[in-house]
Amino acid sequence: MTAQPQRPAFGTVLASHMSVASFEGGRWGNAEIKPVAPIEISPAAHVLHYSSTCFEGFKAFRRADGSVHVFRMDRHIKRMRQSARQLVLPEPDPEQLAGMVRAVISRCRDAVPEAPGALYLRPILFGTTANIGAAATPAVDALLTVLASPVWDYFAGGMKPLRILVDDVNTRSAAQMGMVKTGGNYAAALGPTLSARAKYQVDQVLFCPGGEVQETGAANFLLIRDGKLLTRALDSTFLHGVTRDSLLTLARDSGYEVSERIFTVKEMLEWVQTGEAALSGTAAVLAGVGTLIYHGAEHRVAGGEVGPLTRALRAQLIAIQQGEMPDRHGWLERV
Repeated sequence: MTAQPQRPAFGTVLASHMSVASFEGGRWGNAEIKPVAPIEISPAAHVLHYSSTCFEGFKAFRRADGSVHVFRMDRHIKRMRQSARQLVLPEPDPEQLAGMVRAVISRCRDAVPEAPGALYLRPILFGTTANIGAAATPAVDALLTVLASPVWDYFAGGMKPLRILVDDVNTRSAAQMGMVKTGGNYAAALGPTLSARAKYQVDQVLFCPGGEVQETGAANFLLIRDGKLLTRALDSTFLHGVTRDSLLTLARDSGYEVSERIFTVKEMLEWVQTGEAALSGTAAVLAGVGTLIYHGAEHRVAGGEVGPLTRALRAQLIAIQQGEMPDRHGWLERV
């Protein structure tokens, strides 16, 4: 049996070109396609001192006929504009940003892997105004860049059940900033996550401030069992995941009763005695939870394995993304 080639870690390889546009003098300039190279900014740039930055992450897929299709780009652009508003950054023009993404995909078309790989798209927006005294002043200049990275199946070695620490004290981010896709939120979750890994050998921390289930440091959280799916109702405290939205739509299509509401750690632990739990996000799509650790006690989920409902829902979304099932919701755009 021929050994599979070793694939680079997710996000570590960039495609050859990027698209760049600047906001200066109150308007966006024309976007340019450039070879990927370091970006020169002032050491006084607003982003370096006051974290004025947001980003997105989504994928384009190559089908068996060679065509390339990008998944839910419009929804990601809408969310990036929302993040920019929350951070008081210049909002990207949606048509310009979509054009930048298409231009990068077209220029880097040869870098789009065949299934189960994809081209991961990463637009990033950050403030470039050079003023170290601007703590209470928004950036008036900004840079918008679209990067691309060929990636492969997140679970190349097969899906493994995740170990999750349940933290009912800390929050992932400031309450009004949880819905913003900004690097500071990920940095805030990193310390608790690394500490939990060292102490409990977990993969992620599920933040449940005040005993109410929220999300992990990098993914939304779902509970699944026969005919039912439960997840936190959307509010400003956590990220409004596009993968989450896609999975809830498919679950409803399949006859699930989908509930979006506040629920507690106690209810979650009762649910997983017979049901499943999973994390959703662009990279892994849907990752099954095998163990929840709460106040030092381990609680098995789905018998400690990735549950069949989780596997089936994940497989359904991937089949749509790769053109193996009909795209009934118009999520894919051919580029």
